[in-house]
Amino acid sequence: MDISDIDSARNLVALFLTRADARGERPFLGAKQGGSWQTISWAETARRVCLVAENLRRLGLTDGDRVMLVSENRPEWCIADLAIMAAGGITVPAYTTNTERDHVHILENSGARMVIVGNEKLSAPLLPAMLRTGVAEYIIPIDSIRQFQGGNLTCHKWDGLLEGDAAAARTAVDARIAGIDRRDTACLIYTSGTGGAPRGVMQHHGAILCNVAGAAEVLAEDFGLSEDDRFLSFLPLSHAYEHSGGQYLPIGVGAQIYYAEGLEKLAANIEETRPTVMVVVPRLFEVLRTRIMKQIEKQGGAAQKLMHQALGLAARRAAGRYRLGDKVLNIVLEKLLRPKIRQKFGGRIKAMVSGGAPLNPEVGQFFDAMGLTVLQGYGQTEAGPVISCNRPATGIAMDTVGPPLKGVEVKIAEDGEILVRGELVMHGYWHNDTETRRTIVDGWLHTGDIGHIDAKGRLKITDRKKDMIVNDKGDNVAPQKVEGMLTLQPEIGQAMVVGDRRPYVVGLIVPDAEWANDWAKANGHAGTSLTRLQAIPEFRAAVRAAVDRTNADLSVVEKVRQFAFADEPFTTDNEEMTPSLKIRRHKLKERYGARLDGLYKG
Repeated sequence: MDISDIDSARNLVALFLTRADARGERPFLGAKQGGSWQTISWAETARRVCLVAENLRRLGLTDGDRVMLVSENRPEWCIADLAIMAAGGITVPAYTTNTERDHVHILENSGARMVIVGNEKLSAPLLPAMLRTGVAEYIIPIDSIRQFQGGNLTCHKWDGLLEGDAAAARTAVDARIAGIDRRDTACLIYTSGTGGAPRGVMQHHGAILCNVAGAAEVLAEDFGLSEDDRFLSFLPLSHAYEHSGGQYLPIGVGAQIYYAEGLEKLAANIEETRPTVMVVVPRLFEVLRTRIMKQIEKQGGAAQKLMHQALGLAARRAAGRYRLGDKVLNIVLEKLLRPKIRQKFGGRIKAMVSGGAPLNPEVGQFFDAMGLTVLQGYGQTEAGPVISCNRPATGIAMDTVGPPLKGVEVKIAEDGEILVRGELVMHGYWHNDTETRRTIVDGWLHTGDIGHIDAKGRLKITDRKKDMIVNDKGDNVAPQKVEGMLTLQPEIGQAMVVGDRRPYVVGLIVPDAEWANDWAKANGHAGTSLTRLQAIPEFRAAVRAAVDRTNADLSVVEKVRQFAFADEPFTTDNEEMTPSLKIRRHKLKERYGARLDGLYKG
């Protein structure tokens, strides 16, 4: 696959149509229907994109109009996104987990004239928001929804957008996109809001194309591209990371996209679809690591011994300390352990790319030990979103996020903040000039992250500038590092630490549900709820021991001196995690602030 044309592509739709024309009837989009995987060809996808685009114009969509897209990951998501842009509009992706209040904010802020929604369930919080704001004129359900009343809102069926003369539609789209260039806004992606109301990031076509070109170069040069490359789309497409990396990157390299059915079926979907690339967040890596370790430990004997030997080898390799016999050990592991692990991932994985939040180096080393390549990347919605990525060509170091992608400039400010410049940088926040001027200064995006560049040109992130804990003695503590180490313990599922302007660090902990269940059975408390278990001194002591094991590897100022239990897991439903599975610190502090403050008394 020739990817040299990505740099010169006029816009995202033009790139897609070029790929569709070249690949024709080859499969492109895959989804499970009726218990089996069904695919749509590149040519058919292009036909549908052009028809939807022209029918949106007939409904009154004009150049620059915003269209909100609220749907689970599915082929229609990709078709709708491309069609909105092909119609001259701007896509406004919204999370399927959004509340009515979230939808109200995005509708009012973006001024979206139309809304495309996936299914009946997703319309429940959306319809009241649309009627309440009166901003949008049309709702277009992909699946059927019940009739509704009120306002001046018109319902138009998705199937109606697929009608018409396909050849004429393509001619009209080609003429229209000839006037759309790389500087034009492609989408408004609302940041997930770890603190405060989301802001609409204006991503232009060139920003995403710059990302695609840089990431495609990594894949092509370090792993090679094939006619049968396949991405498994799992993360929300409304998140910039999946939007660019899980949709437009495969388009750029001419790969297939298969849509996972959800977290509970992800493991089975991986084995069924046999992807070559997956875009993943650290939380999912942690879950997969725990599952694999428990499966191997249950087997016991030789399997467990091989796993521990593999982990030791990976640790020595990361530290650059090899032992006599490691070469032979690696051959043994490659024959007896790693093929079985790779098979659980479909047997064809070239790379799993981690982004969205820092990946604990130990987690990365685990997958390296199991024979799976993990590339940790770094980015922000305001930067397309990918800024840098680890790659074998420059040496993968799990405590770094690799060198900047092609076309990306990075420098470190005097206070340690990471600054970024290039075509990937957003044009600003929608209707928020004040924040735009604060974030982009003299062409440099101020990321709010702290880090440095190592001797090999790889970027290393130490923490968020605004999340950094500064204790009462002026010492700095990176909370994400401590939280990541806590959740490596089998007893701890989730954690948040605090300690700003305090004498020491304290933590909020959610015990791992599976571990808690096993502990309850082994200690005569089977069937006891997690809330009740937390009141048992022996249970608390077991978690305390896990905290102490973590403290043994932390500096004095980083140690977690006291902890409290959370009432329930952090989830997107209770708004304590973002859809990209990062904890919302401000929400947790609002709910548990008094409990955490109490840890400093007495």
